[in-house]
Amino acid sequence: MRITDLLKSDSILLGAAPADKAAAINQLADLMEAGGNLSDKEQYTKDVFTREASGTTGLGDGIATPHAKSAGVKAAGLAAMTVPAGMDFESMDGNPSRLFFMIAAPDSANDEHLAILSKLATMIMDPDFKEALIAAKTKEEFLKLVDDKEDGNFVAPAAAEEEEAAPVSDHIQVLAVTACPTGIAHTFMAAESLEQHAKKRGISIKVETNGSGGAKNVLTDEEIAAADGIIVAADKNVAMARFAGKRVVITKVADGINKADELLDRALSGNAPVYQANGSDAAEGAADVAGESLGRQIYKHLMNGVSHMLPFVVGGGILIALAFLLDDYSIDPKNFGSNTPVAKFFKDIGGAAFGFMLPVLAGFISMSIADRPGLAVGFVGGALAGTTGSGFLGALVAGFVGGYAVNFLKKAFSCLPESLDGIKPVLLYPFFGILIIGVISMFIIAPPVGALNTWMVDTLKNMDPNARILLGIVMGGMMAVDMGGPINKAAYVTGTGLLASGEFHVMAAVMAGGMVPPLAIALCTTFFKNRFTESERKAGVTNYVMGLSFITEGAIPFAAGDPLRVIPSMVLGSATAGALTMAFDCTLRAPHGGIFVVPTIGNPVMYLVAIIVGAIVGCAVLSVLKKPIKD
Repeated sequence: MRITDLLKSDSILLGAAPADKAAAINQLADLMEAGGNLSDKEQYTKDVFTREASGTTGLGDGIATPHAKSAGVKAAGLAAMTVPAGMDFESMDGNPSRLFFMIAAPDSANDEHLAILSKLATMIMDPDFKEALIAAKTKEEFLKLVDDKEDGNFVAPAAAEEEEAAPVSDHIQVLAVTACPTGIAHTFMAAESLEQHAKKRGISIKVETNGSGGAKNVLTDEEIAAADGIIVAADKNVAMARFAGKRVVITKVADGINKADELLDRALSGNAPVYQANGSDAAEGAADVAGESLGRQIYKHLMNGVSHMLPFVVGGGILIALAFLLDDYSIDPKNFGSNTPVAKFFKDIGGAAFGFMLPVLAGFISMSIADRPGLAVGFVGGALAGTTGSGFLGALVAGFVGGYAVNFLKKAFSCLPESLDGIKPVLLYPFFGILIIGVISMFIIAPPVGALNTWMVDTLKNMDPNARILLGIVMGGMMAVDMGGPINKAAYVTGTGLLASGEFHVMAAVMAGGMVPPLAIALCTTFFKNRFTESERKAGVTNYVMGLSFITEGAIPFAAGDPLRVIPSMVLGSATAGALTMAFDCTLRAPHGGIFVVPTIGNPVMYLVAIIVGAIVGCAVLSVLKKPIKD
């Protein structure tokens, strides 16, 4: 799809002069509506302001890209506006914004607006192209400039002369890596800015982008070895081991956009610090300059371990659950799950996958902290957590201990001669790191954590029914507080951790609590239609599927649009479902799957009743809190 397929003449305004930021957004929304892209302009505008509240889309250098994925959009589209005199849009660099591209995508779109935004961000970072758009006198001229740029036919004044004057180098002088947490706009804008400024100065450059689609234009070992300087403009961890021994400028991604010349000068000055360790020192520095708190960094390390662990847990857990479903309990109760050949087949495969859960969790937490040398240390710590009985909690602690232990070793061995740098990652870090984590895991972590883990599982198994219900209320409610955020993940990780320890009630409450919000939204949009816009009612239907599939995130657009009413309603519904699963003594051996794993659930009929009642409660409360929409 081309940019001009989404940008209609009716959605372009040249020479505008909005009074303030709100006026600019409203003007652009009017243009978007004129292009026939909106079904509910009020809802779309609301979503744009919500997105703006999370962080300005004034990207600097005179450019702003307000955007939203909204239920008020019926077809993806663009609107454009030029403000030659400039206006205050609260841009990142504090300078006035002069060129605006607004983007709209329907709520059901598969992140199409992100791809368009990335393409636009790259194009408009060309200062000559940007100035040509701002200077355009007619809409036809504006559209032709966009087409020419996308086709590679845009020629800036005196560009040919500049290219002829550029010196020729036998290698790429500067290498760069750009990355931002979302990997959408800033990643590509920083890359384009560095490339444009290097081109004007006759400096050869190659930029690797760590965007939402993964790393592109990856730097090779040969290019790294020959480069005169390296720039890492990143607000998240990137692979740094490859730059060991090279001079590296480390900064935040915004500097790649707004301080490209300064970064190029520092990279080529020969005074940039030499990256000594092939761990995460520099990557963490990038996070620090971006203003990340220690708590946020710890959360990122934990989520790195959890995200890599989940495929093993989900796949293995469902296979083990199928083994119990297909087995005959009467043959040998003590061997339930492996009594029949078919059941044993599924149990063995699922058990093998499940066995990687703790090593993978600890290994990737450690790797997030200490880069590649931390992986082996964390894996061993996770494996020891399984053999010593400290379980999920022990593996989690081992992951952090292993990562920081490797970082300590890097500093401890930094005094060794550079000639020994090659043996550090293959000999010194693994040997001493595994030794340290082994001693700590077996003699420091295992005794208290193992005892805590045993006490917790035994307590849950023997817990008073009333206390169980309270636990179900807490775990179910947590799933609906942020619907996929840190609180939701904390509840889910707790459920999967106890699942691995043989406690199956908490996981049942967690999944029920996660299924309720989208189901409650779907019911409310069906039976209380006057509380929602037409586009919201259409989007509500998809929540039936999402809810039944245990995809809590289906309710997020509704929660974001009306958090004060939606979130409390969903929490009450999810807490009710969690409490009922405990009251009905429901168990769940599979950590995911929604209704598709109901046959593997202990007391499945009442489990479904718990989910239905929770969804009805959430729907009813929302219908009371949310008033009818006037025509």
